[in-house]
Amino acid sequence: MAVRITTLAERPEFAPTLWDMEHTWHRFMLEDPIADLYYPVVKTAYPDHVLVADDDAEPGRLVARGYLTPFVSDGGELPDDGWDGVIRSGWLAREGGRPTDAVSALEITVRRDLLGKGLSSVMLAAMRSQAARLGHRELVAPVRPNLKHLEPHTPMDEYAFRTRADGLPHDAWLRVHVRAGGRIVKVAPRSMVVAGTLAEWRGWTGLPFDRSGPVEVPGALSPVHCDVTHDHAVYVEPNVWVSHPL
Repeated sequence: MAVRITTLAERPEFAPTLWDMEHTWHRFMLEDPIADLYYPVVKTAYPDHVLVADDDAEPGRLVARGYLTPFVSDGGELPDDGWDGVIRSGWLAREGGRPTDAVSALEITVRRDLLGKGLSSVMLAAMRSQAARLGHRELVAPVRPNLKHLEPHTPMDEYAFRTRADGLPHDAWLRVHVRAGGRIVKVAPRSMVVAGTLAEWRGWTGLPFDRSGPVEVPGALSPVHCDVTHDHAVYVEPNVWVSHPL
């Protein structure tokens, strides 16, 4: 496979099909309201922060995509609200005409039928290179560990720093980041927040949501908090901040 990776600015024809690619995102993850401050405007506001990849054998058909966002750090500590925080910060800066001084990865998504072929590592390397081209000396990422959903009740503080005998992270996706030169910094305990009525959660997951308390949802990194009395459920996803010096 000969993969060609460019930016959306270079190949704007990919804009209408970015979300047509078969992916593994769970439905409830598409309901984070903060995402609406970023994804609907990427083709006009952030085209040089979006990476698109296609294969020479199938030109014009996405094999992977990657999103970055500029944000304002002011040299401070990485935010506890991770993914939501950098999207909000970037949007507020853009709306207020304030310059940004940092860049964060948001996601790397590989087409479902091409998972396990090493494309994630290739896209991460391209993302690091693009961040450097944009003038940054560091790329940060609120990483969503890809095996954490198998242990929803394990605290992320424990899971994120678990290592194998060779010293590399236990989690496969965190391993990719560390092998690429990244350093695990801290946990972002409220990186993504998704709230909805019980009817909405039933529609998103197919689960009954008929009892108050924690609910294990397939794909969720921690239990969803269900409150039958007040007709709502809230998912607070922790991520792991990784720093990539460039």
